[in-house]
Amino acid sequence: LVFFILEKFIHWHHCHKPEHHHHKALVFTNIFGDGLHNFVDGLFIAASYMANTNLGIATTVAVLLHEIPQEIGDFGILVHGGLGRKTALLLNFICALFAVGGAIFGLLLGGVNEDFLRFILPFTAGGFIYIANTDLFPELHKDSKKGRLSILHFLLILGGIGTMMLLLLLE
Repeated sequence: LVFFILEKFIHWHHCHKPEHHHHKALVFTNIFGDGLHNFVDGLFIAASYMANTNLGIATTVAVLLHEIPQEIGDFGILVHGGLGRKTALLLNFICALFAVGGAIFGLLLGGVNEDFLRFILPFTAGGFIYIANTDLFPELHKDSKKGRLSILHFLLILGGIGTMMLLLLLE
C-alpha cells in the first residue's frame, strides 16, 4: 500500500514530444532516485544478513543482478541528460556508494532496534512484489501474442523460481 501511495504522489510522466526538453530535471531526478534506491538496497542487504547469512547471500546476488542493468540504464539517462561520460560515470559511482551507507546504517540500526528486521524485510519484499505486479508483468503481457517470446518469458520466470528454491535448499 505504501508503494502504491508513493507512486501516486510521484507519478512518472514519460514525454515523447521532441519540443519538451527536461534534461536538467531528468539528471537531478535520476541521481536523487538512484542514490535513494541504492541506500535502500544497502539497508535491505544488511537486514538480510542480520536475519540469516544465506538470506544475505541470496539478497546480495539478487540485488547485484538487478543493479547491473539498472546502473547501465542510469548511465545512459545521465549521458542523454547532457552529462559527459566521465561525469556520468563518476556520479553513478557516487550513487552506488549510497548502498554502502545504507548497509552501515542498517547494521547500526539493527544493532540498536530489534524491530528493524521485523519491519524492513517484509516492507522491502512487499516493494518487490508490488514492482513485479505493477511494472514487470504488464510489460510481459504486451508481447503475449509472440509465442516464442512468451515461452522465453515463462522459462525465465521458472528459472528465477528454481534459483530461489535452490537457495532455500542450501539454507
